[in-house]
Amino acid sequence: MTQAAPLFADQAEGPPDGRAFWLRTADGVQIRAAIWGTGQKGTVLLFPGRTEYIEKYGRAAADLHARGFTTLVVDWRGQGLAARAHADRLIGHVGHFDEYQRDVDAILALAEAEGLPRPFHLLCHSMGGCIGLRSVMRGLPFASACFSAPMWGISMAAWSRPLAHVLGRLAPVFGQAHRYAPGTGGQTYVLATGFQGNVLTTDPEMWEYMRRQVAAHPDLALGGPSLGWLGAALQECGALAALPAPTTPAITALGTAEKVVDVGPIHLRMAGWRQGRLDLYHGAEHEVPMETPAHRTRFFDEAAKLFLGQG
Repeated sequence: MTQAAPLFADQAEGPPDGRAFWLRTADGVQIRAAIWGTGQKGTVLLFPGRTEYIEKYGRAAADLHARGFTTLVVDWRGQGLAARAHADRLIGHVGHFDEYQRDVDAILALAEAEGLPRPFHLLCHSMGGCIGLRSVMRGLPFASACFSAPMWGISMAAWSRPLAHVLGRLAPVFGQAHRYAPGTGGQTYVLATGFQGNVLTTDPEMWEYMRRQVAAHPDLALGGPSLGWLGAALQECGALAALPAPTTPAITALGTAEKVVDVGPIHLRMAGWRQGRLDLYHGAEHEVPMETPAHRTRFFDEAAKLFLGQG
């Protein structure tokens, strides 16, 4: 049985009928999910990236609602208002990426219980793209998948990559998995960084939208990843890279100014995805769905065409 959860509708700016729920995963973790819109063309399960939360996708839900779709968004374990793994709420941590698949199973069960319209589609950003790809490869019932800058590899200097793998493997052995990864800490990016020089968006209004959400509701904030998360992410990216592309129709949107995820694995994956297409957005940074109005309109138009079998 689901319970009502908070939804900061004033900051989200989503469709007016938004509802949030507490869910309990198979391993007993409390996560949060929200349903927006009453579109009858299908339901989009929206998988956010690391550090993100439901309210950040209120405007995305409005864009999808305008195109006829219902949206179901999740707070992954360890972020948003979902249960955190450590007393320091700002550490982003999981021990293994399989944990996120338990969250996926819980929100799919919610979609079924609420009778959300089929078909189900995926819209995934960054870390959500890693989780989403695994979900598709598991054979979960998604008719199509739209990815935005998917984390199929982590951008880092070549010299630091072997060190990151070693740290990620050894940290749990020595009880250090919850320590912040090198170069990160307990600061929330959008509050600690100014708009000029940020790596997320070139649109100042969308930057302010993200900034004021976390400023108004600090419990949504997340800082850097743990060593455990880093090791788990590198392991999952490597495991996914070794698997063939699914047959699910897909589009991947990627900004030409991308600086957060490793673009090499994205190009490689999409080159081998027979029913997949790579869409490049000139000048866009990491968060294409939160870029300039022209980029956002194109992104949601292309996603809608894919979901309707026209992409």
